[in-house]
Amino acid sequence: MAAMNNDLGGLGGRPATSQANPFESALYGAGPGLIRSGLGAYGEKFLGSSSEFMQSNITQYLSNPQYYFQVNSQYVRNKLKVILFPFLHRGHWTRITEPVGGRLSYKPPIQDINAPDLYIPLMAFGTYVVIAGYALGVLERFTPEALTLQFTKGLLGWFLQVILIRVLLYTLGSGEAPLLDIVAYAGYGFAGTSLAMLVRVFWSPSYYFVLPWFSICTGVFLVKTMKRVLLGAPRSYERHPSRNHYFLLFLAVVQFPMLFWLGNISG
Repeated sequence: MAAMNNDLGGLGGRPATSQANPFESALYGAGPGLIRSGLGAYGEKFLGSSSEFMQSNITQYLSNPQYYFQVNSQYVRNKLKVILFPFLHRGHWTRITEPVGGRLSYKPPIQDINAPDLYIPLMAFGTYVVIAGYALGVLERFTPEALTLQFTKGLLGWFLQVILIRVLLYTLGSGEAPLLDIVAYAGYGFAGTSLAMLVRVFWSPSYYFVLPWFSICTGVFLVKTMKRVLLGAPRSYERHPSRNHYFLLFLAVVQFPMLFWLGNISG
């Protein structure tokens, strides 16, 4: 009995060791590695798809800002001729493409007269503000507040042009144009407006002949350009030529009140 008790006591005094399960050990050892590798692969896939999504959307809506400033003096002269005298443009209105990285890409403005740029709109807007300040001084109405009002009016007019073109393209099913393209197209109207305001300073009656001319030219330029965008971009639904013509005609007609409003010196 003593020996039995000793044996039982010995068994009771030592912790019982259970035999390890090989499957459990294998799962326990491999589990963290599988989880880490699985999460890593999922994270890379998620980040990769997110990066591609952001890159595609940024390219679609903003494009590359540096692209719009690749200009030279020859391009600026020729582009101003197209904007101010579109009837004299004998070439085509389509943009030139080139293969880059296995896909087609548009050539920069320095190599394509039909490419949009931001240099001319920004310079034209700056000239617009300077001429407005000079005109206010000639009229003896110059104040910082009046110049600020004219500057704000110019920005508001530019913004309204962007919204108008954007809505027009979206309505006609061609909403894929990059945002900076639309900003450039909307800003070209300041070139004619600035010249008309400058003429008004030296001979006021001529303003009412010069500005309507530049309004017509701006409208024709935008219609030609929007036609190219509409015909070149993939459409989300069937084309309706008659409806396109009405919308493009509306865009051209709107340039008259828009440019007259911008050219009016407030103060």
